Amino acid sequence: MKVGFIGLGNVGSKLAGSLLRQGFAMTVLDLDPSAVEPLAAGGAFAASSPRQVAERSDVVITCLPSPAISAAVLEADDGVIAGLSVGNIWAEMSTTDHNEVTRLGALVSSRGASPMDCPVSGGCHRAATGNISILAGGDRETFERMLPLLAAMGREILHTGPLGSASVLKVITNYLASANLWALCEALVTAERAGMDLGATYEAIRISSGNSFVHETESQLILNGSRDIDFTMELVVKDVGLFQSIGDEHGIPLELSPLLVGIFNDGMRRYGPKEWSTNIVRRLEDSLGCQVLAPGFPAELVDHEPEVPGHEVVPMGMVRP
Repeated sequence: MKVGFIGLGNVGSKLAGSLLRQGFAMTVLDLDPSAVEPLAAGGAFAASSPRQVAERSDVVITCLPSPAISAAVLEADDGVIAGLSVGNIWAEMSTTDHNEVTRLGALVSSRGASPMDCPVSGGCHRAATGNISILAGGDRETFERMLPLLAAMGREILHTGPLGSASVLKVITNYLASANLWALCEALVTAERAGMDLGATYEAIRISSGNSFVHETESQLILNGSRDIDFTMELVVKDVGLFQSIGDEHGIPLELSPLLVGIFNDGMRRYGPKEWSTNIVRRLEDSLGCQVLAPGFPAELVDHEPEVPGHEVVPMGMVRP
């Protein structure tokens, strides 16, 4: 299977690297030549346009920062759609708007190709080792064609239903992670002001009912001071905004979500769109003149679990043939 990959940012470069490491024939494209160079050095072909990527590939993957950028990459005169052939697959691995991925999917289908949305979750450190989780929306036949490729990039792969369903669920999970991040910021600052040892605070949360994936990853980077989570403030603003839009679309009187949208928009105004999202803790640190820091925590996250072949996760109560 020949694979094209467009968008070699913090996550995309690692997903593409997993595919190249697993022996897939790769064509890659990014606006930043330095992002292309390591993959080209490993044997990937460096394309000059999205259309060329599609023309050289059986499957085209996009992993881009926003719905608007994805639309431009697909719909331009030299875009992905112009290069698709009957039987190709387009897989959108960006975190995006479900309505937009459905709209673009219809254009892909009109070319005789099959669309899927396949966003990932688990952090850049797990993308680097092929241990990230993947949510996949689309028809079952296309999912089964894609499964070997998805299993080369991720450990747990869930078929969520029709096209767009994976994007809805991904936005929901990112909303929960963002809410947890802010709650942890409040908890850590409160512990510091109350005179608690922050190393002990970390462990108290870790061994208690307050523990979470976000705590075991992002709290460590907050306490180290690097805050280097490889995920920016503007991406959180996009994600929580998409969640709020889903709530608005269905007339849900969300209460926490608007607060979270305001908190991260304020963080982006104060510290810039490219600041690491974990530095949202600075809203509290700066107002109180304190820092939540503790010795012994890592400056970056490393996935120490071995890379293993990915597998499909089957929801409870469902039996796959």
